[in-house]
Amino acid sequence: MNRLHAVVYGRVQGVGYRAVVQKRAATLGVCGYVRNMPDGTVEIVAEGTEQVLIDLIDIANEGSGWCSVEKIDVAYSAAEGNLEDFSIAY
Repeated sequence: MNRLHAVVYGRVQGVGYRAVVQKRAATLGVCGYVRNMPDGTVEIVAEGTEQVLIDLIDIANEGSGWCSVEKIDVAYSAAEGNLEDFSIAY
């Protein structure tokens, strides 16, 4: 298992982005969260297999119909095992 930390840049707040990512990520069986950051980016933290995390990045790139993803910074590390389901964090 791996841990993903991603920061999504672009028009990703106030456009339903987190809800779309949360709904689609939950179908992957990944654990983690998605949340808005004060600087206008969105943070995604998740744990799962390498393939599931790759699929999650694909979902993050697609986003919602109203968003515009400019780039995603991605970092991987060893899973910590302290995440449950996939939720929207506030």
